[in-house]
Amino acid sequence: MLGFGGIFDSSALYFYRLKPLIMKQLFLLRHGEAGFSQGSDFQRQLTKKGRDSLDRMGKSLETTLKSVDLMYCSAARRTVETAELIEKYIHIKDRIFTMDIYEGNVGSMISLLENTAPDVENCLFIGHNPTISLLLSHISNENYIGLQPGMMAVIDLQVPEWKMLGLGTGTLKEIIQ
Repeated sequence: MLGFGGIFDSSALYFYRLKPLIMKQLFLLRHGEAGFSQGSDFQRQLTKKGRDSLDRMGKSLETTLKSVDLMYCSAARRTVETAELIEKYIHIKDRIFTMDIYEGNVGSMISLLENTAPDVENCLFIGHNPTISLLLSHISNENYIGLQPGMMAVIDLQVPEWKMLGLGTGTLKEIIQ
């Protein structure tokens, strides 16, 4: 076959399928199972089953996920309790507790993540349904996956900076419960 002024052997051509470069990692965690009470939704506490389930998850993550650069967490009681249990097993370098996660929508969650400092390599985000599951679907461009209480989605992001986060910029790596 002729090409570029000479003869080349087409059998010498190799095609490589390049894997996307993983630049950031996002962990989306729905709070543990919470009970219903006479008080406000904001003050709901984790049940014993919810705490036990998160303890098991924390122990299993302890060997693979040594630390997290940043944690965003809803200021609601059940998410704060979830964060405290996970922190027994995983070192979290910086924490932000905010009402924006409790009251927000997918757009406000993305805005929060987009404003994350570029030097943050991985981020744990603890929130509520349906917003956390919708966020998972948006970033991974997957059909809706309803995260159950205490479930964590691990997303590999193909963005060098958080401000580039958007529809389909992540790949769902696994779901942990």
